[in-house]
Amino acid sequence: MNTNRTKLVAIIFFALPLLMLAIFKVTPTTTAAKAVDEPAVVYKAKCAACHTPGATKFYDPAKTDAEHVEIILKGKKGEKPPYMPGLLIKA
Repeated sequence: MNTNRTKLVAIIFFALPLLMLAIFKVTPTTTAAKAVDEPAVVYKAKCAACHTPGATKFYDPAKTDAEHVEIILKGKKGEKPPYMPGLLIKA
């Protein structure tokens, strides 16, 4: 009787959670995974409309890389609208 109870407890605490993980496994969508892996996809979707496909419009080469990253992530308010929104990527 004690052996059966031990087997039942082992099944409940070890096998059942593994089974639940296998059944309810959440996989990322291909679009989200592709966007994180390929910056060109993000640029075309969120930036190219204002900055042109070659990224030439409104680019300031005098700024450091750290300043560019901060502007891209937090956004920037320019002299007139449309203002640059921050880029939020959910991983």
